[in-house]
Amino acid sequence: MNAAGPSRLQRLLGGWSASLVQLALGVTQQLALVPIFLHYTSKDMFAAWLALYAAGNLALVADFGLQPRAINRFLAFRACADGDGRSAQFFAGMRRTYLMLVFALVAVTCVGGLLHPAEFLGFQATADFDVSFVIMASGMLLLLPSNLATALYRSRGLYARSMWFQCAAMLIAQIAQAVAIMATGRLIVVVLAYIVPQVVAACYLLFVDAPRSFPFLSYKRPGAGWSWRWIAGQFRRAFPFAVAGSTEIVLQNLPVLIVSAFVVERVAVAQWGLTRVVAGLVRALCVQATLPIAAELGHDRAVGAKDALRRLYARGSVLVTVLASLAVSGLLAFWEDFFALWTGGAVPHDLLLTLTLLIGAEMVAPAILALSYSYYSDRGELLARTKGLQLASFVILALLLTPLMGPLGTALAVVATDLVVQFGLLGLAIIREMLLRPVRHVMFLLTLMVVVTACGWGLGLAIHGALPLTGLTRFVAEAGIWLAIVALAVTPLASARLRNWLEELIPG
Repeated sequence: MNAAGPSRLQRLLGGWSASLVQLALGVTQQLALVPIFLHYTSKDMFAAWLALYAAGNLALVADFGLQPRAINRFLAFRACADGDGRSAQFFAGMRRTYLMLVFALVAVTCVGGLLHPAEFLGFQATADFDVSFVIMASGMLLLLPSNLATALYRSRGLYARSMWFQCAAMLIAQIAQAVAIMATGRLIVVVLAYIVPQVVAACYLLFVDAPRSFPFLSYKRPGAGWSWRWIAGQFRRAFPFAVAGSTEIVLQNLPVLIVSAFVVERVAVAQWGLTRVVAGLVRALCVQATLPIAAELGHDRAVGAKDALRRLYARGSVLVTVLASLAVSGLLAFWEDFFALWTGGAVPHDLLLTLTLLIGAEMVAPAILALSYSYYSDRGELLARTKGLQLASFVILALLLTPLMGPLGTALAVVATDLVVQFGLLGLAIIREMLLRPVRHVMFLLTLMVVVTACGWGLGLAIHGALPLTGLTRFVAEAGIWLAIVALAVTPLASARLRNWLEELIPG
């Protein structure tokens, strides 16, 4: 590794590249494998796999906020005397803590498997469901200790390195899943194909690559303490992050359950679930774009680089806003065509529902950077308060609006709480603290949203009206032309002089 380390631009580009690949692999896992499952297996097995996949993702909540706590400690050590030694001591203590936690949770999971989860979840007829459930949950729990290594990588400017390991493991897992589905059609084999590559990569990251990348982890400090009191202190300080993270997961899944409970028409439920996918993709794009920026912001805050912190936050906020606006403008133009192809016309497209979710996701984009930065600046209490308030507000609004308006009512509840709480409280609080001209900056972002969305959407509608094609050929052609024109339009940004001039226009 270069002693000077990669530059900030190299770190950001590496992080964005890895984030983009990770996002693509996430889309592939959730969308592209579906037709393979349905072609080679039954719908019951596919439903069982979805239940196991959800249970595995839910197991990740067991991190209990320890990763954000570790990130903030590693960042704080950067500004301390003997930062490497203190980081090594903390790493050793947290690794033991993680391993003890995981072994205890895996033991509980194995005992829980004896209670036959297939009966509780309605999959009694699915072979090997109980064993598959234990393997999935235990495997995902075994990934948790690697969060410690990832925290160290992020705090030391090597954010992309850990992500590339995770991307490679996921790619291998997806290939293995496809082979397992086609060759065996057995649920337990598919689960093993999904879990094993990720566990191997996590172990390599924690026990091999981290000590190799950071030789100071082998430092031996005399009198390095580690006790039950110290462990309890880590969990206590991580608790606000755990509350915020758990609330975020609930807010992603609860709307689906509310619509399912209150809306009788199953087509409307399917319409809601499918439309939520596109809004989720916009949010995922924003989250992945902000994570490398948040890591850099956390570093600047730790070392007291206030001017660099303010400049990067202002530019990062603009970048995330433009990305969200471009994505939304293209989706508004072509989503209806894709929706018809995706569902085969079996589920009708709801334009008003799509507009509500997409524009709402676009408007809250600047707050996503504030949310990511909060995890890197030790704002656990602020996160816990705002996300808790957002959850309570959403539940009240959704219970009031969904019976009256159906899925649109739930969508309005999601968007309203995102804007009022996440943007209005969390986002504006961070913007006011970070920037010298927060009002001008927010107005600048709103102007960007309107201009970029209008131009991109208008371009898409013009292309849509000009092409005489139909079906899949039409969709591929119009999307390709739109992407080509947008790529051509941003080509001038390759000029450093133009970039510097545009950066000066951003109110900070």
